[in-house]
Amino acid sequence: MQPTLAERCRDVQLLVLDVDGVLTEGGIVYGTGGLEVKHFHVRDGLGLKRWKQAGKRSAVITGRSSPLVDVRAAELGVAFVFQGASDKLPAYNRLLAETDLPPSAVCYVGDDAPDLPPLRRCGLAAVVGDGCREARAVAHYITRAPGGRGAVREVVELILRCQGEWSRLA
Repeated sequence: MQPTLAERCRDVQLLVLDVDGVLTEGGIVYGTGGLEVKHFHVRDGLGLKRWKQAGKRSAVITGRSSPLVDVRAAELGVAFVFQGASDKLPAYNRLLAETDLPPSAVCYVGDDAPDLPPLRRCGLAAVVGDGCREARAVAHYITRAPGGRGAVREVVELILRCQGEWSRLA
């Protein structure tokens, strides 16, 4: 028998996030001189801060590389950052080895085809509301919010409520 959503949430200790399309809306703005702009939502940031307050760890695995990701991750206390991971599964497997956690203790939040391998190998596969069809098909949970618009906060709140931690932190 498959575990319920609440049962999946109870075991989660590590939150792993894609960036473009999950922590951002997916758009990339280029300016002159190589300037790159990413738009991060403050509710997602607060959710990640609460996650850390609950004693949990977080990670980012992204196919692109951007100094902005390092800056935002540092602001939010994201412990592990893997950039330039066009194939995300090796980075995900390395993360499991470094944290000594089983896949059942991981929630992976993705939105598109490159996220499919880790989504299939985690305890709680969450996909943002505007994620691609293939990602939504393997998800245990699909957010109401689209990527970059509070979806990460929604996942954090869901897990921490199931673990009985949310009201203590709110």
